[in-house]
Amino acid sequence: MTAPEPDLRHHGDAEVRADGLGLVDLAVNVRTGTPPAWLREHLAATLGDLAAYPDQSAARAAVAARHARPVEEVLLTSGAAEAFVLLARVLTPRHVVVVHPQFTEPEAALRDAGHRVHRVLLSPGDGFRLGAVPEAADLVVLGNPTNPTSVLHPAEAVAALARPGRTLVVDEAFMDTVPGERESLASVRGLPGRVVVLRSLTKTWGLAGLRIGYVLGPAPLIAELGAAQPLWPVSTPALAAAEACSAPAALAEAERAAAELALRREHLVKGLAAFPSVRLYGEPAASFVLVRLPEAAAVRQRLREHGFAVRRGDTFPGLGEEWLRIAVRDEATTDRFLDALEAVLGSA
Repeated sequence: MTAPEPDLRHHGDAEVRADGLGLVDLAVNVRTGTPPAWLREHLAATLGDLAAYPDQSAARAAVAARHARPVEEVLLTSGAAEAFVLLARVLTPRHVVVVHPQFTEPEAALRDAGHRVHRVLLSPGDGFRLGAVPEAADLVVLGNPTNPTSVLHPAEAVAALARPGRTLVVDEAFMDTVPGERESLASVRGLPGRVVVLRSLTKTWGLAGLRIGYVLGPAPLIAELGAAQPLWPVSTPALAAAEACSAPAALAEAERAAAELALRREHLVKGLAAFPSVRLYGEPAASFVLVRLPEAAAVRQRLREHGFAVRRGDTFPGLGEEWLRIAVRDEATTDRFLDALEAVLGSA
């Protein structure tokens, strides 16, 4: 009997909204306490401009400057998720490879557009280390750092997947949670083939409801993707966010947040290590950790009874019901969660 296909459309917000229990959210990876006050005020100030159609010029220029790219290599999108749909509709690959476990929307968008998707499954046994993909692949999609594994692949290993005749799509939605963004390809140009990097402002800045992301890549492909967008695809407030969050002061704030996140993640990892039945694979580098434990599905439900929502892992190809993803939060919240986990595992 074959295992059922994972639900590629299931996301962490469903864990929090289900049953309306007012759960502590460890299922969604948006930084708590965001947007910051200065950004909320900045966005509110745009409301007087809503009568005019959006103008992307300043925002595109700011993003281009932030990544040291020509403006023609930047496409602003309604969240990074829109970029997956655009790529699926515009590209005409013959051999598509999606490297899993990873965010499931790229594969869902490709399948919706009629593409046949081949999966390359990374192994927990070697810490989900990035390996080879079929040479015939002319479209390769992977995340870095990867959702849900929290593994940060070396930039050199990711760049090695670039080939003439191949489009390499790297989802860097969580790269700004990594101090120094040290393995990013966002500012790297001149690799063979077409290398496309996707970014999101959702995670660090708490803008999931605003829908703002962007694509970086070769100018001809960016033009094709832009032609596939509807008119005025990004709202005036979202454009203001893209511009503001690309400014030096905002980048410095994001760097401080990433450093603080690293300490909070260390606190969570150390706490999880106290449970013999809980295992981590690889070294987590993003705003969440992936764990494996027996009867994880039942544990997840019991954690809900204790007031905590965590993300199920069985909807990610390459994982199963024994996996859970846990968002990194402040130490006090983490300690309460660890107490709840101890109660749940102790009563199992």
